[in-house]
Amino acid sequence: VGGSVSAVAMAFARALARMENVLPPRLRTMWNHPAGPKTIHFWAPTWKWALVFANVADYTRPAEKLSLGQSGALAATGIVWARYSTVITPRNWNLFSVNCLLGLTGIMQLVRIYNCYREKGKDEDDDAKK
Repeated sequence: VGGSVSAVAMAFARALARMENVLPPRLRTMWNHPAGPKTIHFWAPTWKWALVFANVADYTRPAEKLSLGQSGALAATGIVWARYSTVITPRNWNLFSVNCLLGLTGIMQLVRIYNCYREKGKDEDDDAKK
């Protein structure tokens, strides 16, 4: 198993080197950046964009069907990791931007949930007064 893993790693390294040779000089800077596409520092936040898109897609759902815990967790995660992404080395602006938007979309969902429960409370108060 160890030999096959190193063979795959060597093939991957050769493929990366070939790709780098065909890149224009402007793109080589990004390609070789410490948080560029050759590292996990690029791919983890890139896949995290799926959470932002899912949160945006939830704007079409009624607010009473949204999860307070999930929206709160996404908002908190976005805010905490946005700060973290500015103090780590290498600075990762992809991580910063995805977490800013994750926090923002989470906060917007929390506001929708709050407004829904506030309106529901007003409706119950109006019904009780009748």
